[in-house]
This record gives sequence, C-alpha cells and structure tokens, in this order.
Amino acid sequence: MKLINRRAFVARSLAAAAVMSATSGIAKAESSISLLSGNPQADSAPSIIDTNINLLNWPFRKFKYGETDALVKKLKKHHISQAWAGSFEGLFHKNIDAVNKRLADECRKNSRGFLLPFGTVNIAWPDWKEDLRRCDEQYGMKGVKIFPIYQTFDFAQPEFVELLEEVAKRNMILQVVGDIDDLRNIHPIVKVRSVKFEAMVDAVKKVPNAKVELVYWNNRVGGKVLDRFVEETNVFFDISRIETNGGLGLLIEGKPWNGTTKPVPAKRIMFGSHAPFFPVETNLLKLFESPLEKQDFIDIANGNASSFLKTS
Repeated sequence: MKLINRRAFVARSLAAAAVMSATSGIAKAESSISLLSGNPQADSAPSIIDTNINLLNWPFRKFKYGETDALVKKLKKHHISQAWAGSFEGLFHKNIDAVNKRLADECRKNSRGFLLPFGTVNIAWPDWKEDLRRCDEQYGMKGVKIFPIYQTFDFAQPEFVELLEEVAKRNMILQVVGDIDDLRNIHPIVKVRSVKFEAMVDAVKKVPNAKVELVYWNNRVGGKVLDRFVEETNVFFDISRIETNGGLGLLIEGKPWNGTTKPVPAKRIMFGSHAPFFPVETNLLKLFESPLEKQDFIDIANGNASSFLKTS
C-alpha cells in the first residue's frame, strides 16, 4: 500500500485529496478539501461525529478555541455534526457533581443537541455511584469519563467492575481516557500514575454488555494488550492520538507503530479530535491520508458512534 506523506498532503492538499479519492473511492476530492478548508456547504462532504472533546478550564494554558461558543463554531465549520464533550475540570476538582452540572449547563447553553455532555466519576471516592446517578437521571448524560492516570484507582479493584455494571444497567457509555497531554509536557506539579491496562481487559470481559470506548489511548495500550482488547472484548477506540503517516490505515491492517499483529477493525474505531487541546484539522487529516475503503471511512466518521448512541 502506498502511503501519502503528511507534509506533502498539507502542502498539496488538492492533489493529495485526488490521490486519496482515486485510491480508496471514498468520496470526491472536493469532499476532503471542503472538510479541511472549513467549507461545510459542499453536499458531498460527509458529516462527522466527534467522540472526544473537552470543555471548560484547563489550568495550564489557554486554548485558541477554549471558549465553548468558539469551539462549537470551529467544529461545525469542519462538518462535525455532533460532539461528545467531557470536562477538563473533572481531573482536578473535588466536587465532581458541581463539575458535571457546569458541563451540562454549558452544553445546553451553547448548542441544541450538538454537544452531548459526558460527565466524570471517580471510583476512588465513596460517592461515585451518586455522581453517576445524577449524570444519568438529573443531567440526562449519555455517558461518563474516567481518568485512570489522574484518579487513584486501578482496574483490578472491584469498584471498576461495579462501574461497568452500573453503566451497563443505565445503558450509558463509559469513556476511559488514556492521557490528556503528552507525558513530556505535563506540568511538574502534576503527578500522574502508571496504570496497567491489561487488568482492564479482564474486568471488561466480566461485563460484556458494557459499552466502553478508549480515548487518547495508544500511549497506554499497545502490543499484546491491544491484541487482547481486540480479540477478547468489544471495546472501541478513538483516533485522537494515532500518529505516523497513514497510521489509521496501518492500525486497521494490523501494522501500526506499536508492533501489534492483530488488525483493529474499522467497525471498532471512532473519530475523536481531542479538541481544543489538539487542532481539529490534525485528526481530519488522518481520515484522508490513509486509503480507506468507503464503508470503513463512513463507519469511523459517524456510523460507529451513531450506532453506539442508538443503543444508549
């Protein structure tokens, strides 16, 4: 398979888009150009569901699109039709319910169904079940996020299986966040933990009907652990941290950077931008620099996420 150099793609986007279109047959060249240039008017441009954004305040720097209204406009400009929104504040605030309420209010204030709030729970704290109940019953959230390297729990603890059982009972989605920032960039006052994700495989197998997505995951999950997730569970994966030229296509083929030998089916992959931490365009590029089959493109862009929500 001949891959397109990312820098050449950016420098000569029209020509590269034509190559991608010819190689994979997923869309007309103008569709990819309309997405990358921010032209939502082209009928041929596909809509995208972004399963990984965050709102509110990140304490260590200001983002260009850190204000919710600006971020919504930016996402819509690139033909994103829906975004699943977590909260940066969920990592650092002790009053988790107040964080979740602010997130629900922020989504309601700035969009009409475009932003879907995903709250935070911390199973290391004794009232996490009440926080989960309020996310579901009071704030109408479709899912919740957990941050294992920031929160003081391990996947081998029985509380994690309880969390899986609770989200499955409530028909919610659980997003497990591998990282928020590159470990080399984390502020020195923040101490993150090393967490063994292999224990997560064993826990998820005990609750096979739980709907789970790994986001920003691949610095934590690779090799044999990734193989186990693919073969032994129904966990989904976002694309926000997939790097290297043609990385998305390589992941589907089973030839990614981390040496795993098991292909990750496109049916198990969902678009995630990690905006506003990352520019939205960086993850849009990933959809077009790998020669995907048309159905694989559709599944990753919106089909898998849409199906996930329909059963929620």
